[in-house]
Amino acid sequence: MTLLWAVGGAVGGLASGVALRELVNRFTRTGIALPLVSAAVLAVLAIKFAGSVEVLAFACLGAVGVALAFIDTAVRRLPDVLTLPAYPAVLILLTVAALTGGTIGALGRAVLGGLLLAFIYRVLEFVNPAGMGYGDVKLSGVIGMALAWLGWPVLLLGAALAFVLSAVVSLILLLLRKVTLKSTLPFGPFMLLGAFTAVLLS
Repeated sequence: MTLLWAVGGAVGGLASGVALRELVNRFTRTGIALPLVSAAVLAVLAIKFAGSVEVLAFACLGAVGVALAFIDTAVRRLPDVLTLPAYPAVLILLTVAALTGGTIGALGRAVLGGLLLAFIYRVLEFVNPAGMGYGDVKLSGVIGMALAWLGWPVLLLGAALAFVLSAVVSLILLLLRKVTLKSTLPFGPFMLLGAFTAVLLS
């Protein structure tokens, strides 16, 4: 059964990667990398949430997240055309999961978590606009919803991991002399990777 979920997730990831490739190619060329990474991510998520309706919400965010990570890494942008539609999509899918699974409390927590993380990121962006873009702020809300759905500790872990991963990679690149102390890295991929890791550890 686990294998079937993995295959289903991989097929869904390939399909989403192919569907989004034309849009992503407006910003950067990805070749077959986008569908392959999407397939891997969605296969892992399908195994994690096997048999649950909530898998749809996390698969949606996973597919969009992979596309955003490719774009942000290449051109340091998190396009609204991908980020903003993720909000209603994830919220609707979580609502379906809540209604079918009797977890209305988790839905309320998800909404509050999204608002909380977006507020924190907005404050950080206001204090240090050079280190945090408004695209990161907009992405943080939908990530917060997904993480808080799984619990407050998961939200805290996912949020913290984004900064930890960013610091570790920055230090490695600094030691390799690929960047300087004045350099900045796109933060979106770290937000998404931190969230993905927290979900898997939940």
